[in-house]
Amino acid sequence: MQEILQALSLVKSFRLKSKQRSLVFKTHRLKKALDDLSFSANAGEIYGLLGPNGAGKTTAMRIIAGLIKSDGGDAIVDGFSVRENTMEVKRRIGFLSDELRLDGFFSPSYLFDFFSALRGVSKNDAKIRKERLFTLFGIDRFSREKVASLSNGMRQKVAFVLSIAHDPDIIIFDEPTNGLDIVAARTVVDFLLEMKRQGKSILLSTHIFSLVEKICDRVGIIIDGRLVFCDSIPRIIQKTTLEGCFFSLYDQPQVHSDLELTN
Repeated sequence: MQEILQALSLVKSFRLKSKQRSLVFKTHRLKKALDDLSFSANAGEIYGLLGPNGAGKTTAMRIIAGLIKSDGGDAIVDGFSVRENTMEVKRRIGFLSDELRLDGFFSPSYLFDFFSALRGVSKNDAKIRKERLFTLFGIDRFSREKVASLSNGMRQKVAFVLSIAHDPDIIIFDEPTNGLDIVAARTVVDFLLEMKRQGKSILLSTHIFSLVEKICDRVGIIIDGRLVFCDSIPRIIQKTTLEGCFFSLYDQPQVHSDLELTN
């Protein structure tokens, strides 16, 4: 199968503030979030990155999407290097993170039109796509309300829809069901499967075992900024559960290491 996305030996460290160091009783100034992380996702598949909080999933996603720069390594998206062709990569992807903050002054309808125009979508195509997505996700009743007045779950649905306003072929979702109730989460999951049937390529990160088992073709397990395992879901569940596989790896002492630097 054709590889549509590759992470190549990604390395990333963050400088800790004095308060952060005191909270974890560390004297080190840097924390390494990614340590030579490599994986690849194929065209037309849903590839899941699974790991505990702090494993490096969000950092990896943000580097691949061109939002932050890695300290080392590179990512290749649809043949383009994130380091060398950041804007070209951004044009080809849809990206959603639970860290995304929408301007509360504007309405979902205005924001959809704005992001569609920014991505070069015609007014007619944007109108058709907005009507479909807003109806599907129940945003239509609140389309003229200010984002600040919406519930957290509704804001998350608006952010989801905005990330795919331009109908991208490559989609990167960081915890796409966070903050959603069970009905909205199911709508998102069904829509992800529909996008896969349309031939879209999806990379998503999560810590929810059942979500990965339900929709992903393959999964990569990240622990302490490293990829420690990768396999197809059918092969994993032939032998055990995904949860059992994860904890068999997580409980191995050699998997963990202190990734904080002292300089």
